[in-house]
Parts: sequence; C-alpha cells; structure tokens
Amino acid sequence: MATTPGSASSCVSWCCQVGSVFPLTGGTASPRSPRSPRSPKSPKSPKSPKSPRVPRSPRSPRPSNESEDVLSGAGPSPGSTTSCSTDDPNSKPAPKNCYRLIVAGSPRVGKSSLVARFLNNKFPDDHKPTIEEFYRKLYRIRGEVYQMDVLDTSGHDPFPALRRTSYLTGDLFVLVFSLDNRDSYEEVIRLRETILETHMAAWHAAGAKRQPHPPRVPMVIAGNKADIEPRAVMPAEAKAFVSNKECCEFVEVSAARNENVAQLFGILMDLAGLPLEMAPDHHRRLAPPADGSLPSSSAKKCTLSIKRRLSDACGVVTPNVRRPSLRTDLRILRDKTSSAGRGVGSSKHQDNHCAVQ
Repeated sequence: MATTPGSASSCVSWCCQVGSVFPLTGGTASPRSPRSPRSPKSPKSPKSPKSPRVPRSPRSPRPSNESEDVLSGAGPSPGSTTSCSTDDPNSKPAPKNCYRLIVAGSPRVGKSSLVARFLNNKFPDDHKPTIEEFYRKLYRIRGEVYQMDVLDTSGHDPFPALRRTSYLTGDLFVLVFSLDNRDSYEEVIRLRETILETHMAAWHAAGAKRQPHPPRVPMVIAGNKADIEPRAVMPAEAKAFVSNKECCEFVEVSAARNENVAQLFGILMDLAGLPLEMAPDHHRRLAPPADGSLPSSSAKKCTLSIKRRLSDACGVVTPNVRRPSLRTDLRILRDKTSSAGRGVGSSKHQDNHCAVQ
C-alpha cells in the first residue's frame, strides 16, 4: 500500500518534468512544489513559438518585394518625366508662346458657353453657375508649340483684389454681355475700364524696370444671345463704342447657334498678334492623350494623311489641369512688368513664366 502512493507520486513527478497539465489537479504533490519551478522550463516550450520568428525570415523577402513594388510604382513617374524630358521640344511651349485668355462679364450672359465652343465646339444644355474655371489648350503650329490658358471668371466679384490680379495676368480678354440685358452691357464697359486701369497702374508701378511702351491689352466685346428677341442693346451702339478704342473690337455672336464664334476668336488672335490657327475653325482638334501632353509623332503621321486649309496646325485640351496659385500669378506679373518685352529676360524668369502647374 505504501509503494502504491509512491508510484503515483513518481508518475506525477514524471508528468511535471515532462510538462503535463496534470500537476494542476494533483494536490498531493504540494510537498514536491520545489520541483514545480522546473515546470517553468516548460515555458521553454513557448520558445518553440519563437520558432515563428523563423517566419520573420520571410519578412526579409517581403522588403525585397516591397522594393520591387516601389520600383514598379516608381516606373510611371520616371516614364512620365522621361516622356516630358525627351519630348520637351514637342510638348512644352517656349515662354514667349504662353498666353492667358480671360473671359469676363455679368452672370448668365453665356461666358461658359463661349468657352465650351472655343475648346470643344460644344454647347452645354443646362446652366451651372460658374465660380471660376481654368482650362489649358496646347497647339502645334508650323512646328512650334503654343499654350493658351483660359480663365472663365464668375459674374460675381467677392474678392476684388484677387480679381484684379487675374486681370493683370491676362494677355487677351473676351468681355461678354447679353444683347437682351442692358445692365450686362454697362457692366462690360466698367470691366474694360477696370482692366485698362489695372494694367496701366502696374506699368507705372514698375518704374525703371517697366517696359518702354504702355501695355497693349487686346480685347473683344462679345454681344451674345443674338438669337433672342427683343434686344435691349443694338449692335450699332456697341460698334460705335469700340470705333475709337485702340485694340478693341465688337462681335455679335450666338453660342447656342454657333454663329460668329470662330470669327470672334479669330479677331482676338489677330489683335494679340497670335497665329490665326489658334481660332477654333483653323486647326485640327485632337483627343487628349493619357498624360495630357501634345502628341508628337502620331500628330505628324496624321497630318500627312489629312488635307487642311491653312497648315498642319493641331490643338488638344489638356485634361485635369489645375489653376495656378496666387504666388505663381504674382511671379508671372513680376516677369511681365520687369521685362523689356514679352519673352525677353533671364532664362530663370522664362522657366517660371511657363512652368506647367
């Protein structure tokens, strides 16, 4: 009988040494509790979970995979940069060929409709109030690239200071009024005076760094909605107003019917001294590419197979372009007022003037 408990205790002690769970239920083994510290050696078995640390070795390949992912993810960006760098002569305009067109006027006179006709020859069916929209169009004309930024302004003027800055950065202007709205015509007259005063003030403020001659501000006053009767403003009145004005013309248009829209922009390009091919009907419209640049080789191939009236001119609207910041506008203004002529100045100023925003 005495040997039996001894054998049981020996079994319990053996189980404790092996690391079994039975010692938790055995109360008779309390005197052998000093051997229980040996059971903590069983936590060495948790060290076996340290063996999962061996899977950390696969983590070493993970960084390699991540590096591969980084390299593959970086692929498009060098691709875009290399495409831009190799195609600089074909996709980026020279600073002297960068211009900004400002379209201004009262609300609901058809400014955005004229811009849509100019860019894509489309007419929007519904009216959406414009806060401020910015577009960019690139041209290739006789082997040279031109850039035209279009700023479609709002009819409201919550921040006059910012609006004057936009006027200062503009190179050519389209002032739109509605022939059935007398107030919109009077607003156009006020806008013209504001634009001229703003440009002259900046020219005088430039001091010794200013251009030798006062700035020319090409602008066309567009009497829109010629298809609507009755009229509150007669075209003869608007023509008489611009008859004695320098660098200013009037055109009666209808954006809905696409009447005289191409003529409007043709007259504007002529006043600004720009190629006539920049008018909507005098160049071939291309679909925007994925990277937003002007196609080079494909454009040349297409031009060889299509007959055109004037030249091999083509144009494309750049997708997803963002409005330059106020700081960029101020830098452009500084370059304009400090240079002796458009496109003349340091190369640093030229790069800043036509940087892709």
